[in-house]
Amino acid sequence: MLNALFPQTIFTTQHRFDDYSANDMRYGDMSEDRLKKEFGLTNISNVVDPFTLTRLTPFDNPQNRFANVWGDTHRGMKLDAHECASMLFEEMQVTSLPYSFVGPYRHLINQMLHHFRYATGTPFYDMRLNVAYQEKLNADSLIKKVIKETIGLCIDYESKGFPQNRLKDLHSAIAGAVLPKFDSRIVDKINGMGIAVHDVHATRIDILELVVNHGGWRASVRFTGQDHFGLDVNDIRNTTFNQFQFFKIWFVLQHYTTFGFRPFLTNMEAVTVLEGSR
Repeated sequence: MLNALFPQTIFTTQHRFDDYSANDMRYGDMSEDRLKKEFGLTNISNVVDPFTLTRLTPFDNPQNRFANVWGDTHRGMKLDAHECASMLFEEMQVTSLPYSFVGPYRHLINQMLHHFRYATGTPFYDMRLNVAYQEKLNADSLIKKVIKETIGLCIDYESKGFPQNRLKDLHSAIAGAVLPKFDSRIVDKINGMGIAVHDVHATRIDILELVVNHGGWRASVRFTGQDHFGLDVNDIRNTTFNQFQFFKIWFVLQHYTTFGFRPFLTNMEAVTVLEGSR
């Protein structure tokens, strides 16, 4: 019986890596008319009107009880697109605070917003993302349990290896499990990870090394995750996103033809060691 050779990829999600054609990776593709009529994005900011490039006064603030008493006339100063975008990014930083005010990752969203503004779509890497991903994997015992149990069932102790033809069983077992993502009901909503990553678009799992002896086995398993720091039309139509300024500003900065800031890929990885006995 032929044993599998490692390192080897044992699972990859249907969502592919480096998918720049995904809907949430589009940018600069929408007019003012579409943003307003299709998505209801009229009052997205308390400080600036991105469509007229006008700085708002307190009387223009949608939350002010005297808002619009002068109709649609904006009495603030005119801005250029660069100045307007700067004010919108500053407002995003402020409005992100309720989602990222505790823990070691609370400042990560500001770095990602800086990357969104200046990096023109290049992939984003940060060691804190890897640490957060590692912690999430360590806390998620279910996926590790699935992999551990399946490896344990398939190990061939006579040949001291993992049969190549049993890799499909391992893939099927992982496909039926929930993969690590930052969507906990409480912690990820306030530590910054829910807003910085939330879901993980694509995941690849590799066994780097598998050692089998008479009494048991030991495997080093690497998880590689990739997310998209971008919003698509389904996101902004979602009530959860559409009601908050942070996401409305994000969508306009990304998709409005006047701005067209490029979304980017967020990369992370973590390694865990699994062991089993005969």
